[in-house]
Amino acid sequence: MEQISSTLLYAILGLVVFLISLAVMEIITKFSIRKKIVEEGNIALAIVLAAIIASLGMIISAAIQ
Repeated sequence: MEQISSTLLYAILGLVVFLISLAVMEIITKFSIRKKIVEEGNIALAIVLAAIIASLGMIISAAIQ
């Protein structure tokens, strides 16, 4: 039971850090990331954002372990 609770705690902590970092990226950029990808169809920005998301996930995963 202890392992399950620690896993859930780390998963929630990882998600919170991940969401905060995405919010910071949205604030730092001079444009709306959502608007550029969804409304304007900027595929290059979507690929860059996907790479950032993947790298953040790997960093958070390594930090949790």
